[in-house]
Amino acid sequence: MPSPQILSQLDGELTLVEHFIVDAEAQQFFTKLECELPWQDEHIRMFGKDVRVPRRVCWCGDPDAVYSYSGVRHDPASWTPTLLDLKQRVEAATQQRFNSVLGNLYRNENDSMGWHADKEKELGAQPFIASLSFGAARVFRAQHTKGRQTINVTLHNGSLLTMSGAFQKHWRHCVPKQAHATLPRINLTFRYIYSP
Repeated sequence: MPSPQILSQLDGELTLVEHFIVDAEAQQFFTKLECELPWQDEHIRMFGKDVRVPRRVCWCGDPDAVYSYSGVRHDPASWTPTLLDLKQRVEAATQQRFNSVLGNLYRNENDSMGWHADKEKELGAQPFIASLSFGAARVFRAQHTKGRQTINVTLHNGSLLTMSGAFQKHWRHCVPKQAHATLPRINLTFRYIYSP
């Protein structure tokens, strides 16, 4: 595996491995994941209204890895062989353990992820989150909550981004809409959920 590039060590750590999975194999993974995973449209409650999430999502993992965010409870679907393969590769590379994964399918340039931090209590005080990207390249943005320092990085097919330490406490991040036409992208964020 190529050495991780450290993007930030301010109040947590953000690292990137550009070609964690090489292009040809990464494209095969994209095709499998697009077909195999239980993608669904999701609605969340914002400002007293039900709002459709601007992407498709799925939550998979161990049976007790129940996760709630934005007022929605997510009971995990079972691991697929493809997800287990990827989980084992990421665990070996990061020396971390994961019991769940959130999948996001960005269908085109209009799908996005708003500004947020992954700091739900189920993730623990300093979550280690490993983010694998497949398909079209998309921009990932992070912004420090106090200093307003910003990081913009393009996540390409097969890249692995990790967020660890106090990163979720001091930074927020997003995947904005694109101004130009964009092919689909799948992002998998591996996590460890602590049972209550």
